[in-house]
Parts: sequence; structure tokens; C-alpha cells
Amino acid sequence: MKASFLGAGALALLLAVAASAASAAPAGQAGTDLDRKVRAFLDSHAGQWRDMNVSEADGRILYDIIVKNKYTRALEIGTSTGHSGIWIAWALSKTGGKLITVDIDEGRHREAVANFREAGLDAYIDARLADAHELVPALPGPFDFVFCDADKDWYKNYFVAVLPKLTVGGVFTAHNVSERMRRGGWGGASFVEHVLSLPNMETTFAEGSWAGLSVSYKRAEK
Repeated sequence: MKASFLGAGALALLLAVAASAASAAPAGQAGTDLDRKVRAFLDSHAGQWRDMNVSEADGRILYDIIVKNKYTRALEIGTSTGHSGIWIAWALSKTGGKLITVDIDEGRHREAVANFREAGLDAYIDARLADAHELVPALPGPFDFVFCDADKDWYKNYFVAVLPKLTVGGVFTAHNVSERMRRGGWGGASFVEHVLSLPNMETTFAEGSWAGLSVSYKRAEK
């Protein structure tokens, strides 16, 4: 056999290269398999998301924000049954991050956990059954991505609680929000007015979101 004529050093090098290639291949395959599993799950549930879940278009916006900015420490306030959490966690699977998501309703929480597992994303998600009014202020952070989709009249309170834990360059996104709400008496109006008044928050409203989605990046204080 030709291998018998190789010196010990050369043989060891060949074995190391082979081992490295073998270990790299499954990692890439695992990513491809996960993408396929998540996509199949989303396709099989298309049009079935109710109970205050986001649309697929809004899920894609959240996914793109995370991947583009390479965010890794995410918080979701209001899990519902998990549609937005799946898009967020799918993005975090690309960046090596993890999501903490909170919901107070036991039935929604249980269904979301099952959906996360079926989609193959449960390893990227810490789903908590809790009152976000109490838990969010108690979470230590830091976070670089926050998605708020809970009780609208509490949005400002969630934002105030999270802002000190949001990293510079991080983003606070809020669902069912548009700029015109600052002039109305709707539940999210105080949040919109507040976030737009802050000089260190760069806020826009996502195009392509029918429900309305604010996107507020935290900038360094001047």
C-alpha cells in the first residue's frame, strides 16, 4: 500500500486534514437540513397563523434585520403561538444567537413550544411562560434585538425597561405601529411619540408591513 511509504509526520498530516474535512461537512449539511426543515414547516402552516401572529412579510423583515446586522441576543415580548419567534430564531441560527421569548397565556405558550420543536429551532429559543410586565424589567440583558408584540398600551413601559439593556447599534422593533398613531389616542400612541422624541434612537417604519412595524436603532449618545 502506498500509505506504508509515507513518513509518520506526513501520515499524521493527512489524517488531520481528513478529520477536519469530515467534521466540516456535517456542519454545513446541518445548516442545509435545518433550512429545509424550517421552510417545510412554514410552508405546511402557511395561511394558518391566527391568534395575534405576524404575517409572513413581517416575519421576513425581522429575519432580514437580524441577519444583516448579525444580531445574537434577542428578546421577544409576546410569543403568541410562535410564528414571529420561528422567523427570529431561524435568523439567529445563522448568527449563532439565541432568543428569549415571553408570553403570559399558557395555551399559546404550550402551542408555541410545540411549533418551535417541530420547526427544529427549539435549541435557539428560551420560551418563558410569564407576565412580561414583571419579567421584562427583571431580565439582565444585554440585548441587541427586541421585538415587541404584546399589550399595546404597555409598549412604552416595555421600551423604557429594555432601553438601558439595549446595546448601541441594537434595535427595538414594535408591531402594529405606524407614525400616524402619534396623533391618535390608540394604545401605542405614547410609545410612538416617545421613541420619535429620543435623539439617540433612529426610528423608521418598515415598508412592506401592512400591520405596521417600527424599527428603532440605538445610537451612541452625543
